[in-house]
Amino acid sequence: MRHVLTHLDNSEIGKKMHRALDKVFGLLGLALLLPLTACQAEETLEYAAIYSDNQAAVATVHPMATQAAMDVYRQGGNAVDAAVAAAITLGVVDSHNSGIGGGNFALVRWQDGRVEALDGREMAPQAASRDMYVHNGELQQDWSKTGPLAIGVPGSLAVYDYLLTEGGEFSLPSLLEPAAKLAEQGVPVSSVMAKRLQRSAERLKKFEASRKIFMNETGAPLKEGEAVVQKDLAKTYRQIAKQGIGYFYGGDFASQLEQWMKANQGLITAKDFAQYQMKKREPIVSEYRGYQVIGFPPPSSGGIHIAQILNMLDHFDLAAMSEVDRYHVMAEAMKRAFADRAEFLGDPDFIKVPKGLIDKQYAASLAKKINLQQAANDVRHGQPPKVDIDFFGKHTTHIATADSKGNWVAITTTVNTSFGSKVVIPGTGVVMNNQMDDFAIQPGVPNIFGLVGKEANSIAAGKRPLSSMSPTLILKDNQPVMTLGAAGGPTIITQVVQALVNVIDMGMSVEEALTAQRIHHQWKPDMLLVETNIPQKLAEGLKEKGHKLHPRGHFGATQMIELKGNQFKAVAEPRITGNSSAVAP
Repeated sequence: MRHVLTHLDNSEIGKKMHRALDKVFGLLGLALLLPLTACQAEETLEYAAIYSDNQAAVATVHPMATQAAMDVYRQGGNAVDAAVAAAITLGVVDSHNSGIGGGNFALVRWQDGRVEALDGREMAPQAASRDMYVHNGELQQDWSKTGPLAIGVPGSLAVYDYLLTEGGEFSLPSLLEPAAKLAEQGVPVSSVMAKRLQRSAERLKKFEASRKIFMNETGAPLKEGEAVVQKDLAKTYRQIAKQGIGYFYGGDFASQLEQWMKANQGLITAKDFAQYQMKKREPIVSEYRGYQVIGFPPPSSGGIHIAQILNMLDHFDLAAMSEVDRYHVMAEAMKRAFADRAEFLGDPDFIKVPKGLIDKQYAASLAKKINLQQAANDVRHGQPPKVDIDFFGKHTTHIATADSKGNWVAITTTVNTSFGSKVVIPGTGVVMNNQMDDFAIQPGVPNIFGLVGKEANSIAAGKRPLSSMSPTLILKDNQPVMTLGAAGGPTIITQVVQALVNVIDMGMSVEEALTAQRIHHQWKPDMLLVETNIPQKLAEGLKEKGHKLHPRGHFGATQMIELKGNQFKAVAEPRITGNSSAVAP
């Protein structure tokens, strides 16, 4: 067994988190990972841990969420119960990133071998329209990021309810109550949340219920170590436990939200909530070097473009290449996939997403266009086969769990940017998402992550915005051997690709795979994002091939769980966790 902890200071919050982790490690031997969310990718996380044996695994961003998951394991629960317990707890202790006011994608491999892709992505309200952010002929870009018009109808809770009903050992009420107690009693503000509060303070102050929770008596944002008390959220959790998710989607919660929307020029109604449906999607299944790669289908772009990039890379002997050539080829493959993303990807219930994007022959045609000596500067979207007749069926946290029975769960969940829309619906304690910004608010206008979309991802009533969230499962001979996911906006896709290349092609351990240098290209803007500590020889080699390098610190946060034999291995993002560690026999 191995136990690794990064530095924790002697502040009160540090001591509390140490105590929480000590309790976690005393429960049982499990694979434990505390990774990081999209917006945390350039910050130092104060705590992280790895703990492994052959029983189960859990990966979350907070020790209290991990503790909730491990409590469930200790009491006889499975990976499904653990994932939901962690997710619900994160809505309390990590509410700047996720919660029941947001959405998610869940990829679950049940112990009987079935794999399901559960779409809990937010939906645009029925009153939404293509030009809803245009006022007096001017595009109001902040409307999609802050306030009532930024909010989509959330779907996370519907996914959690389905997972427990379909294969959990625990009921939803039994998992909600411990989280409700935490919310009621208050939890210490971490340094990460404190920094987010500082950055978001002016926008949070615009909304009374948000001020009440996240500001002190003087109107200043809560500081590290101060308690954030969420009694209204506790009440909401308990009402859901008592009445079921109907309280959220058809009861008092939806009514309270509608009243607030009417008073604040919002669009969402109680009927929008009542009409929300979790969707079952057909997982993306592709093959790479003898492994089955299972990804999430549209409205995620992740599953398609991870498969598409790997299909292109399959035509190159990456292990035999120089480091410069390998990164060059990966960058060129990324560029072509993201060009296709902008043209073709959107909600498959509204637009036709061609299956030919993951066609092996199409990838071969794209791979032939990659010049090993020169970066392309005129990439345009391709023309996948059967483009008109064969279609897919109609700041962020990643949670991963697995158990020895064969249940594997990967959930990527978010309210989008820090504190989402900055809106808390009065009397509910629920932080609402700003996922409407993931639409192309106008074709060709970049969103907050710089991604450009076209008509395929334009706004329409009841439509789900495109996402980069990429929960991924890897099988060998039809048995699960790895799961991974990431945070970091569009870099999620390229992080997953590079982690897989490092393990499968380069023969790296999972620790080495996540430590290796990362790059990212998303077609527009035409620049290659690299980490500032990129080796000089690699940087010069890429520049010689014509790449326009844009250094940007360390970016992204990938987390992986691997199963070798009967031993689970959980790996924390090395850029975040640092090198300070303690090893226990």
